[in-house]
Amino acid sequence: MRLRSVEVIPYALPFREPYVTARGVLTRRELVLLRVRGEDGAEGLGEAVPLSLRGGATLAEVVAELELLDRLDPVEESALEGGLLRSAPARCAALTALADLRGRRAGGVPDPAAPVPCNATLVAGEPSAVAEEARRWWEDGYRTFKLKLGTGEDVAQVAAVREALGPEAQIRVDANAAWELETARRLLAELEPLGVELAEQPVASFEEAAELAAGSTIPLAGDESIASLDDARRAAQTGAFAIAGIKLSKVGGADEGKAIAEVLPSYVSSALDGPVGIAAGAALARGIPRRAPYSQLAHGLATQRLFASTIAAVGCELREGMLHPPPGPGLGVLIDEDALAAHRL
Repeated sequence: MRLRSVEVIPYALPFREPYVTARGVLTRRELVLLRVRGEDGAEGLGEAVPLSLRGGATLAEVVAELELLDRLDPVEESALEGGLLRSAPARCAALTALADLRGRRAGGVPDPAAPVPCNATLVAGEPSAVAEEARRWWEDGYRTFKLKLGTGEDVAQVAAVREALGPEAQIRVDANAAWELETARRLLAELEPLGVELAEQPVASFEEAAELAAGSTIPLAGDESIASLDDARRAAQTGAFAIAGIKLSKVGGADEGKAIAEVLPSYVSSALDGPVGIAAGAALARGIPRRAPYSQLAHGLATQRLFASTIAAVGCELREGMLHPPPGPGLGVLIDEDALAAHRL
């Protein structure tokens, strides 16, 4: 594909409240917006979320990779997928932008896309405060709740949410690989009576996860451990994880996400994406297979609610626990240029 221009824009969105997990505290999310224009003037948007807290590429490294696109003529997806862009976030942004460009070129107004059911995301905190936040999400129509654990009072937080919401709520927990194996065994045993839907990445390694899964009734979902199709195959073969949590910037784009979902039942999660990443995640969520016994899993794409602002003039909307994509061609996202300028790094 021949491009007229490539624009790489690092920016940051502030959180309404500090985002507290076992990996640390964030007050803002740094992201990279990619905007490409074809020779016909059509525009495509992509987005990268640098995952440096997980040991991945930094913001500056992702920006430098994406700026390489301006030297390519033409830009071919096969080259991008083949390793021209080393980091998964950069590949995700580039492949998303090219797909969006093609979608916008197709023109017309597509039929309304089906909304995507989403879980609430609750940051770690004092149990009564976490429960109160859960009530607010419940009142807005959410019925699945993801609790970030690994910072202390883990069981107490889950118990407080269960007591506040009752038996109808689906509760999943995410320790971000913070627990040692023996700690995970003890905590999952204590959590079993509370009716936990799944435990996301309770331990760091495949070997630990396989051992933990063999002794727990709570299904384990891989996040940090499943960053590629090969990882998904290994998870299935070893029994380490029954489910995959797919983040586009973690796996490198929608095609890899679809391939992972063919191997393991999956849900799509935000890596605390901006509006372009959320729209791309919603498109993937609508396209992956839903397989029993995990066919009703909510997706983790309601995180735009955690931010104090946005760079989108038009983007996905959250209503009653469902993410509704914008109506336009391609991803349908339109950028608020003044907001982008205000949040630019």
